Amino acid sequence: MHEDALVDLMRIWSAGETAGLATVVRTFRSAPRPPGASMVVAPDGTVSGSVSGGCVEAAVYELAGEAARTGRPALQRYGVSDDDAFAVGLTCGGIIDIFAEPVSRQGFPELAAIADDIGAGRPVAIATVVAHPDARWVGRRLIVRPDRVTGTLGSARADDAVADDTRGLLAAGRSAPTTYGPDGQRRGEGMTVFVSGHAPRPRLLVFGAIDFAAALARQGSFLGYRVTVCDARPVFATAARFPTADEVVVQWPHQYLTQEIASGAIDSRTVVCVLTHDPKFDVPVLEVALRAPEIGYVGAMGSRRTHDDRLARLRAAGLTETQLARLASPIGLDLGGRTPEETAVSIAAEIIARRWGGAGRPLAETGGRIHHAAERLSERLTPS
Repeated sequence: MHEDALVDLMRIWSAGETAGLATVVRTFRSAPRPPGASMVVAPDGTVSGSVSGGCVEAAVYELAGEAARTGRPALQRYGVSDDDAFAVGLTCGGIIDIFAEPVSRQGFPELAAIADDIGAGRPVAIATVVAHPDARWVGRRLIVRPDRVTGTLGSARADDAVADDTRGLLAAGRSAPTTYGPDGQRRGEGMTVFVSGHAPRPRLLVFGAIDFAAALARQGSFLGYRVTVCDARPVFATAARFPTADEVVVQWPHQYLTQEIASGAIDSRTVVCVLTHDPKFDVPVLEVALRAPEIGYVGAMGSRRTHDDRLARLRAAGLTETQLARLASPIGLDLGGRTPEETAVSIAAEIIARRWGGAGRPLAETGGRIHHAAERLSERLTPS
């Protein structure tokens, strides 16, 4: 859920009123908003958030308002395959499933604690039954945190299965539907649970306090990363030079990264960009980064000659060819850019392409789906 929608939802909840909450719980083909996108309808009819970028907003507005008025949740599909396609069809050709539910203090007493967790950057996920043969199950929730689970869906078997998969999605920082048998059977069908995961922002660690780093910090913030700029030289590593970074650290890069890995502050969404192209800085930190399989992306700036020299030094340090293959160097996609800002766009483009499996080619030269499939985890949890 977007932060603005959560603020409005909490305002209504705190006033003792009932809001209608509509959430995208499944998408097919080129749907404009991902699972987890939401709309909040207040008792006075005002609305915040979006589920489709405009395609079916009016219909979803009515669905959420009806859920708030009647107290009954509802699952509805919108898209070109519907009989009502001409009335509420998605102009982009995609299909979305929307779950609308009433939200109030009485029906969702845990919301305040969840909002506190999200605001403090503590990971928390809400697993909600959105479809079930027994209508009494629909709308039931589990609140899953890394160290505990509260609530129940209706049976211990279902709770255990859903909690286990929800923790996996939470660790990946993802929201997705999961499918089970009516009592939580792994290979069954009939019960669909939507997991809304709220994890801290993914991290972008930029090593090297140079002008290219300032541009990349701006680009990373724009993409939603928590940006850290680190350099051992205090004259360069200052908050004034990197106003969009969340933190500026004066420390040897390899020491800082080692500490962050040991503290558990690094996960598979973490991006490491080494921009120093100075072996005394970049080789030690690259050695640490490439030995850490939990880091999702490792890139390094420099010429091809610098890249070859780095590889030789890293091999001498004992890194394997498999570990070296993880290194994106020279960093970025070939966009032909020159300036720090253009280079930052090139690096950001490669990060996005690596995350989603894109080839970096013009869409006009490709065929098939525009949006690539999400991580393998959702494919495992949601049968086609």
